Amino acid sequence: MADSVIELSGVVLRRGPLTLLDHIDWLVRPGEHWALLGPNGAGKTLILRIVTGYVWPTEGRASVLGHRLGEYDLRRLRRRIGWVSQALADMMPGHSSVREVIVSGYLASLGLYAEPEREMVRRAEGLAADFGLSGILDRPFAHLSSGERQRSLLARACLAEPALLVLDEPMSNLDMGGRELFLGLLARLAASPGAPSLVLSTHNVTEIAPFMTSALIVRGGRTVAAGPLAETLSSGCLSRAFGMDLRVEMTGGGRYVAYSGLTG
Repeated sequence: MADSVIELSGVVLRRGPLTLLDHIDWLVRPGEHWALLGPNGAGKTLILRIVTGYVWPTEGRASVLGHRLGEYDLRRLRRRIGWVSQALADMMPGHSSVREVIVSGYLASLGLYAEPEREMVRRAEGLAADFGLSGILDRPFAHLSSGERQRSLLARACLAEPALLVLDEPMSNLDMGGRELFLGLLARLAASPGAPSLVLSTHNVTEIAPFMTSALIVRGGRTVAAGPLAETLSSGCLSRAFGMDLRVEMTGGGRYVAYSGLTG
């Protein structure tokens, strides 16, 4: 097992005169599950696209699953990384059935262009049962609710048994029920034997569930705080990240709430 799942050191990303990420340092160790937290436009998705090898940093070093990016075959590396996001949902062919969407995770393709192996179909149907999708396996992706789409993409990501699961604001379009169902699936996944390391990008502390261990908080492409939740999910850190007076509290169930200090 690699000593680190993600290791970013002095990562800078520039586009022309703009500095989009400014010296990001981030270390994710095996067994940790991280929230990547910050307001819209903070740079969360850019960080995740560097981690997955789709954006190259202007300066600094990036290693994922023990391999330094630029010195290892990205195609092989990406087979060990699961990805769930609204952007991926938007790219998925609407005519593909739920079964086809899940099976496509094994091939890392958008849709199926060849007859899948029977074993892959069997495994996909097993994951569909785990994620409450058995009754809609033949339904086109375009006809699913937002929650059904994200659960289908989560099953798709899990089919290849990734070592790292990256979730880029997957609950942004979900209602409260859909969010809680999705978080419950993540909690069950995190507790399973051989679970991947989870990285969840969000701008909402209510999506940080008790199974998460740590947080990287960013604003304007810079690090506000990084480390265990007990140290990072503080009123001070969140106030600096979101540019306003915020109060953060942990509920009795181990979940977090944040509210304006003006209304507290």
